[in-house]
Amino acid sequence: MTSVQPPQTTEPSGPTEPSEGTTAAQVVRRRWRSARYVVLTVLALLILVVILAALRPTVQPQYLDPESPGQSGTRALAQILGDRGVGVEVTRNASAAVSRMAGNTDATLVVVRSERLTEDDLEILSRARGDVLLVEPRQRVLDRLAPGVRLAARIPGQHAAPGCELTAATMAGEIDFNLSYTYLAPASAVRCYPTEALPRLVRLPVEGHTVTVLGSGLPLTNEHLAEDGNAALGMNLAGERSSVVWLIPDLPPAGGDQEKSLGELIPAGVKLAILQLVVALALVALWRSRRLGPVVVEPLPVVVRSAETVEGRARLYRAQHARDRAADALRAGARERLVPLLGLPRSSAQDPAFAQEVVAALAARAPWDATAIGLALYGPAPADDAELVRLTDFLDDLERQVRQS
Repeated sequence: MTSVQPPQTTEPSGPTEPSEGTTAAQVVRRRWRSARYVVLTVLALLILVVILAALRPTVQPQYLDPESPGQSGTRALAQILGDRGVGVEVTRNASAAVSRMAGNTDATLVVVRSERLTEDDLEILSRARGDVLLVEPRQRVLDRLAPGVRLAARIPGQHAAPGCELTAATMAGEIDFNLSYTYLAPASAVRCYPTEALPRLVRLPVEGHTVTVLGSGLPLTNEHLAEDGNAALGMNLAGERSSVVWLIPDLPPAGGDQEKSLGELIPAGVKLAILQLVVALALVALWRSRRLGPVVVEPLPVVVRSAETVEGRARLYRAQHARDRAADALRAGARERLVPLLGLPRSSAQDPAFAQEVVAALAARAPWDATAIGLALYGPAPADDAELVRLTDFLDDLERQVRQS
């Protein structure tokens, strides 16, 4: 009986354990070659996340607080305004700020840390009369206090010229905003300090008074006030009237109606970094899934005799009653060995188009007719084990007759 040889054990190339003739250094180099692109991609993404985190300044509790002497406070600007006769009243409640504006018709309302404002606070502030300066407002604040202005993006700042006819900006000159929001503004608005056609300072009329939107509060802080025209811009915007009502709201009570969801609390830069990580990992997965490398022979941990392998596979076929697969393997092996003996191309062994030609050539060199040979090489699956054994014997006899002829 002709044995069916199993295919050679192969696996996709990848890291293997050291074997005879393979040193540990070679294994390390092989593993590095297979993983270096993934490692470099992860490192690049980590560097990108660190850069994004570094570009986003840490907002401290005293940020833009006129009573704070810290680097992120604005006491220096308040003192400069006071020295020039512009009084600064600090309030931490929207109702108190509107009350003070009602009692002083020549005052400018400066609103900072607007992310702390509740919907009730915004409703109260929308009834305030007088000029308003909004510093780094969120979109929900713009919708109530500066209708028509839309947040566009937050970008790293560069030295920018005013690029407009607003006196407060032209007198201040160039400003370094560090990191600033940019806006989309209606046609009635004045746009200043543009970058890629998007302004960082917007002024527009709203119900008989002016609302000014400033995309960054960093130029107003104690740390950056002395740079470029920062001090002049802060004084020109906040000190256009005889007094200033500076609203820096306290934190709203925990668990209140305006408590933000987790998605709202995550900064936009973090969301962008997560999106970039997901896209990059998806691209790496698609890239690596295209192929796992060339197929190579891997040394087996033990030597298994071919007879044992054939017997084991035969038992699997028998356990699953896979007579069709066993017959296909026997027929394919017989054709592969017989075709070269007949002088036919090797490709004809598994090509059904050459079936008649193969059968005719075998019938001319064997004592069986073409019908019997055709059924043996291309016929249906055996009905039982006995028929499979008879098929095996016939194929052995056929190959022996061809070799002897």
